[in-house]
Amino acid sequence: MRPPIPGAGRRWSLAGQLLALQAAVVALLVVVGAALAYLDAARAADDRARETVTVVATTLADSPGVREALAERDPSRTLQPLAERVRVDTGVDFITIMNRNRIRYSHPNPEQIGRPFVGNIGPALAGRPFTETYTGTLGPSVRAVVPVFDEGHRVVALVAVGITVHAISAELRERLVTLALVVLAVLAVGIAGSGLVSARLRRQTRGAAPADLRAMFDYYESILHAVREGLILLDRDGRVVLCNDAARELLDLSGDPRGRRAADLGLPDELTAALVSPEPRSDEIHVADTRVLVVNTVPVRSRGRAMGTAATLRDHTELQTLTGELGAVRGFAEALRAQAHEAANRLHTVVSLVELGRSEQAVQFATAELETAQRLTDRVVDAVGEPVLAALLLGKGADAAERGVELVLTDESALGDTVVDQAGIDPRDLVTILGNLMDNAVDAAIEGAASHREPPRVVVTARTDGGELVLRVADNGPGVDLERVPAMFRRGWTTKPAEGPVGHGLGLALVGRAVRRYGGTIEVTRDVGAVFTVRLPLRARRTP
Repeated sequence: MRPPIPGAGRRWSLAGQLLALQAAVVALLVVVGAALAYLDAARAADDRARETVTVVATTLADSPGVREALAERDPSRTLQPLAERVRVDTGVDFITIMNRNRIRYSHPNPEQIGRPFVGNIGPALAGRPFTETYTGTLGPSVRAVVPVFDEGHRVVALVAVGITVHAISAELRERLVTLALVVLAVLAVGIAGSGLVSARLRRQTRGAAPADLRAMFDYYESILHAVREGLILLDRDGRVVLCNDAARELLDLSGDPRGRRAADLGLPDELTAALVSPEPRSDEIHVADTRVLVVNTVPVRSRGRAMGTAATLRDHTELQTLTGELGAVRGFAEALRAQAHEAANRLHTVVSLVELGRSEQAVQFATAELETAQRLTDRVVDAVGEPVLAALLLGKGADAAERGVELVLTDESALGDTVVDQAGIDPRDLVTILGNLMDNAVDAAIEGAASHREPPRVVVTARTDGGELVLRVADNGPGVDLERVPAMFRRGWTTKPAEGPVGHGLGLALVGRAVRRYGGTIEVTRDVGAVFTVRLPLRARRTP
């Protein structure tokens, strides 16, 4: 059922208007064609009449019997029967043979014999045959006047042969009957064809008027551009058919992408593959240059035929940031739990040593444990003034210690409490960058320790250098294949099995997105293990 269009009144449907227009065009063409055919037929009839009278007049003028009859005392006695026989045989309306003084020797009406011929004879007297339309005793006629020459090539008489206009019109009317039948048949076929086209169009448009269709298109297009979710429609060749404002903003597209292939929009390969996929995609997480997107795609089919793909995009950036912050808080809580568990164990140990009377050993044990725990805390507090970053380091340090990994903050680390604010860098993005790099480094260090039998170790540096914030995370794990570095920062790249609601392969993609937002760079090298170095311009403007 076609939805109602506000403000749409009762109008001619598009099919009705098309039918009327086609009928008018067909009628106009038929009328013009009929008029041209009539004019052509009239011209042809006139030409044929002129040709007929000219041939008959010339034949008579060249006839020896006519010249012989002209030498007689009474030429009419011979010429009148001859002229009448020829007139009847050829179907002309009159044959008049006259002398140079216009006196008739023959005429269809015998009473006109001996009377002067009515019409022009000047060119014929000069020896030139001619044709004309002239009104004589029988009415308007098309006539030919031809001179009769003697042996000395002198004009001795004239032969005039004519067909009345009435006779020509009668012949033309006979042809018009056939023409009219053809015109009516063409008109009927044209209107019937227009009716079939109109009926099909009425079914396709559901009887909507052009104004209704235009209003419907305007309303629907306004709705598509007003929704907050991004919407992209692709045809079967992967070209963009529709892209609303939200989709252009989410994908950072400049200009109107309609008509361009999805592969030419500069999107990540995984996102492009999802948009043109013939299979439906549901709630897939994709990392664009500056955003995390949730993508859903549905193939569009019409009567079993693939027409393209419809894709919706939702901004998952803020939710992913909140998820990262929640993960950081959860890590802090786990670290506090681990520290509380370890503190309880240490306290029980110290109490037991005191109860056993070994006070010195109790003091030494407690002092050693305090020095180990306090060393990283003091180093972080002294070197890192940013509270969120310091909390992250402490939390990750406690988590790493629980997993048996030594976390070291280098002596060159120095970050004041105002550097991040002055640079305009969101602390949450620093948590995303450093937190994901440290998590990967801890996992890699544990993997390296299992294979190389070395104590797992992660080294972190946070400092400023020449107008840049430098974050470096190194581990003694198995390292990375430098040829695969570009692929590391794409969604889905991982060396670990997927687990959890989101799965692995998203952390480094989020790191790359956050770094690109600030115009920074990421360098990946190998030392003992992998070394990730992030440089963020302190005066860079953050892109949305």
